Amino acid sequence: MKIRFKTAMFPALFSVLVLVTGVACSPADNATEMDATEAAAPAAETAAPAAMPRSPSGEGASVFFVSPADGDTVSSPFAVEFGIGAMEVVRAGDNTANTGHHHVLIDTGLPAMDMPIPADEHHVHFGDGSSATELTLEPGAHTLQLLLGDHLHIPHDPPVYSVRITVTVE
Repeated sequence: MKIRFKTAMFPALFSVLVLVTGVACSPADNATEMDATEAAAPAAETAAPAAMPRSPSGEGASVFFVSPADGDTVSSPFAVEFGIGAMEVVRAGDNTANTGHHHVLIDTGLPAMDMPIPADEHHVHFGDGSSATELTLEPGAHTLQLLLGDHLHIPHDPPVYSVRITVTVE
């Protein structure tokens, strides 16, 4: 059986799926979140997913690491603080203009900009609106990058992301 959804229905469907499944965007439980299109119906192996509508970002918007700094050596767990300019941080689901919530990308590049940001060990969501956390990483060099997501975890247009930094965990 093939199920098709109109793009305009996706925000409502996503909200219902979040409520029904209890999927939440938080740093403590980000590995259980799944893309709503996967939950709605199995994807056809030959069909590419349709691009999602994107929220506009504020003029001059930026995100950055307050700490640690690029090149720092840290002990695990270590504190990470995020900064934002020309926009406001809110919880996931809040569709107020010029707002979004943080995602930390660990040891990975930027994801697709027209789809929800994945939730896994490389994409840590802060849908609770927080701007700080503690990360526990294995010893060695790691890259960190911030990416702001809108109310549905989709990067803004244009996307708001930080410079990728490298930290060394002892």
